[in-house]
Amino acid sequence: MDSESRSADASGARVLVVEDEPHIRDLIALHLKLEGLTPVAVGDGNEALRLARGEPFDLVVLDLMLPGLDGVTVCRAIRRETMNGDVPVLMLTARREESDKVLGLESGADDYLTKPFGVREFVARVRALLRRPRPSRLVTTGTASDARPIAVRGLTVDPARRHARINGREIDLTSHEFDLLYLLASHPGIVFSREALLQRVWGNDTFVTERSVDTLIKRLRRKIEDEATDPTMILTVWGTGYKFADN
Repeated sequence: MDSESRSADASGARVLVVEDEPHIRDLIALHLKLEGLTPVAVGDGNEALRLARGEPFDLVVLDLMLPGLDGVTVCRAIRRETMNGDVPVLMLTARREESDKVLGLESGADDYLTKPFGVREFVARVRALLRRPRPSRLVTTGTASDARPIAVRGLTVDPARRHARINGREIDLTSHEFDLLYLLASHPGIVFSREALLQRVWGNDTFVTERSVDTLIKRLRRKIEDEATDPTMILTVWGTGYKFADN
């Protein structure tokens, strides 16, 4: 199924569910099946990573607290070591502290839910993540003609491999951070409004706001700028949005 048809109908999409509490795992799998999806449910991080290294998935639902390998470690490993490097990840956490949410997102998760959560909200988040086009599929099918590696100001970004480096050092980026960085860096000097960035990076996800753009920009600056508070690459255009510095 190509990315366009999957955006319209994600039926049959394979979802890796990683949850150590059997009743929650079974409940998640049940509702994914009711939505026409194909869950593959496991109870520990080691098994999840083994599957992610050997099988393609369309989405990962990943508990933060797991025996053995925790969710953060699993998420980072999936991003770096598997064929599912750009798969959307929905992180589940039993704690409400902001630090847990930030940790999950910075490890590579695209979204998170705090337990206990409602089934309707869970399904809506799953559908929103499945609608997002994955860059690896766009490149493979040739629908993203501008998906080329770029090198600017010591920064190199390879969209096919989902790798980014700054002055030779690999940057550990979440899926959204990578998409935002590639979009800005491949259009130096072009100003993008927050609304435009929302549409280009998050697509049809209804659970984000323009504030999400500001938060993502801050996180990205901390990873690529020498001084995040005095950026030289990702610049703010006051009253408008953001741009990557001109060459």
